[in-house]
Amino acid sequence: MDIQDIKNRFGIIGNSPLLNRAIDIARQVAPTDISVLITGESGSGKEVFSHIIHQLSARKHGPFIAVNCGAIPEGTIDSELFGHEKGSFTGAHEARKGYFEVVNGGTIFLDEVAELPVGTQARLLRVLESGEYLRVGSSKVQKTDVRIIAATNVDVYDAVKNGKFREDLYYRLSTVPLKIPPLRERKEDIHLIFRKFISDFTAKYRSPSVQLDPDAQQLLTNYSWPGNVRQLKNVAEQIAVLEKDRNLTAQNLLHYIPQDQGSTLPMRIKQDAKDDFSERDILYKVLFDMKRDMVDLKKLVAEIIREGGNTSALRENPQIFNQLYHEPEFPPAPQNLQPILLHQPEKDKKSEFNFAPHTEEVEESLSLIEKESDLIKKALKKHKGKRKLAAQELGISERTLYRKIKELNLS
Repeated sequence: MDIQDIKNRFGIIGNSPLLNRAIDIARQVAPTDISVLITGESGSGKEVFSHIIHQLSARKHGPFIAVNCGAIPEGTIDSELFGHEKGSFTGAHEARKGYFEVVNGGTIFLDEVAELPVGTQARLLRVLESGEYLRVGSSKVQKTDVRIIAATNVDVYDAVKNGKFREDLYYRLSTVPLKIPPLRERKEDIHLIFRKFISDFTAKYRSPSVQLDPDAQQLLTNYSWPGNVRQLKNVAEQIAVLEKDRNLTAQNLLHYIPQDQGSTLPMRIKQDAKDDFSERDILYKVLFDMKRDMVDLKKLVAEIIREGGNTSALRENPQIFNQLYHEPEFPPAPQNLQPILLHQPEKDKKSEFNFAPHTEEVEESLSLIEKESDLIKKALKKHKGKRKLAAQELGISERTLYRKIKELNLS
């Protein structure tokens, strides 16, 4: 059976190379008893591929059952999969067969397999390795001959690294990995699938056919479709039932497609290893800049005092103030401007008093936390609370700024 025959038999629409590759892998692995791990986003059609593998295998006349592991409560998942003995737990009034016993000789499809508890994962690993399992509340070993096809919409390898999924089970299940492409990666198929759904639903509900104008077709193709084929099917059904204008424009189509809206919550950003040192380098730079600014400011104050409070030093060194406070340059002083005397004692009749500049050095706080907090407050105040702009001003990522605000209780 070639790829097109499989598409016709199982109602698969599309000519995307990625889709054809996935169908070809399913066709080749079907005659074997190898375990298959199907990965793909929600709504991309993972269960259809489990049916392809089962129907093209030697077990096609045996039972097939699909189990959603994420929909079964953790306390009863072992009983559902492996069965239990009478009195093994509260409410177990009689013995019950599990799915692995019922499907003996057939195929079991474990959807959302990454949601299995760790203890159940160990039991599943034993079934994969030896075909043996124990009913809940029993010490008698049971045997089963079941082919396991698993599926998940999460990154299982990340779950392994985070300790939520057994590594040995991952490698045992993914003997042959099968990735189903999301709809946004097969844009050439979107309009074909939509036309098929519209045709089916208009016939079902006995409504007039729907046509898309070029702009509507482009909008349909360029939309991201986070819900994949399932979402596209729902949109087609809504249009077939609710739309009065059967010549659909892009403006009308927008009423049925949710608009992409970016989240206002902070998101995790993958960074290179060198980014681990960027925050430390930025802090060093900030401290060095502050030290330089303080030295320049002390020199300027000392010069003003030495000249008896003459403001000419301000006019000659405006760049220092611009650098410190981001204020505009000082305008030229008017000709009638009188010098400002900070302290000028009068001459005593008995003795001459020579003014000697004296600066009192106040010990400043060297706390990094206080400096960091002060800089963040200033940046937020300057940009009127806009954290993205404040983060750019500070030279750090927005994620780091969110974390610092939380640590320093600045929110």
